[in-house]
Amino acid sequence: MVYMFLRSYVVRPLVALAFRPEVRGLEHVPTEGPAILASNHLSVSDSVFMPVAVPRQVFFLAKADYFNGPGAKGRVVAAFMRAINQIPMDRSGGRASARSLSAGGRTLQEGRLLGIYPEGTRSPDGRLYKGKIGVARLALESGAPVVPIAMVGTDKVQPIGSRLPLPRRGTRVTTIFGEPLDFSRYRGRQGEHAVLREVTDEIMRAIQALSGQVYVDVYAAEHKRRLAEQKRQEAKQAAAEMLGTAKDKARSAAHTAAQSARHAADSLTHRDSPAVPGEDAARTTEP
Repeated sequence: MVYMFLRSYVVRPLVALAFRPEVRGLEHVPTEGPAILASNHLSVSDSVFMPVAVPRQVFFLAKADYFNGPGAKGRVVAAFMRAINQIPMDRSGGRASARSLSAGGRTLQEGRLLGIYPEGTRSPDGRLYKGKIGVARLALESGAPVVPIAMVGTDKVQPIGSRLPLPRRGTRVTTIFGEPLDFSRYRGRQGEHAVLREVTDEIMRAIQALSGQVYVDVYAAEHKRRLAEQKRQEAKQAAAEMLGTAKDKARSAAHTAAQSARHAADSLTHRDSPAVPGEDAARTTEP
């Protein structure tokens, strides 16, 4: 109720007025019955532009952080996410992730639309990353078709680090819905990892065909960890180099000070030493 009210009378009019987004292939989204809407993930605003394009409510597997944030702000966000019937997704793996997927499966059993980002997290650089097999497990267990989706331009209107999407000249957000993928040929084989991998890869290929992104056969989360580790190493190296430079400057300053002190001492010694009788005369006598 809250979701459809906000979508129809608040969010959609604002999005249409500010961004004039383009939607293609909406006819591929079933008007009734369950379906998995599998999209690439470029920006936080993907979860705004895609749902407002769909006449039906989309239930998203949203990261659990939205439901357990600290303080008053965290409670407000959690209450809002629950009000619009979003499903907390624990991405830590194991049983926690399995429970999250089960909640998604129940949503499909109820004949609803389930939105999911197979990459598991936003792309850090605009490329399309390897999909996680949870989307395949949901598809095979539920028998629901998978609608591949390409979000285009959302990373331009809301780059990583931006709090809100903002209109940008020359950039138009486009949501492209592809033809539904049917995996009924694999029904009953959701326990086979090789099958889950093949189904997931097929979904990612369909998304890539729509988006035109460069594909990277690495999980986005793993790539982000590598980037973070690289930044840590670079920061450590830069700190070590700064420390080394500081030590070199300190040694140079100490050496210069020592030389100055020696010169000063030599000057004082020479000035204060007694003259030898006849020395001046000897210096002026011709040989």
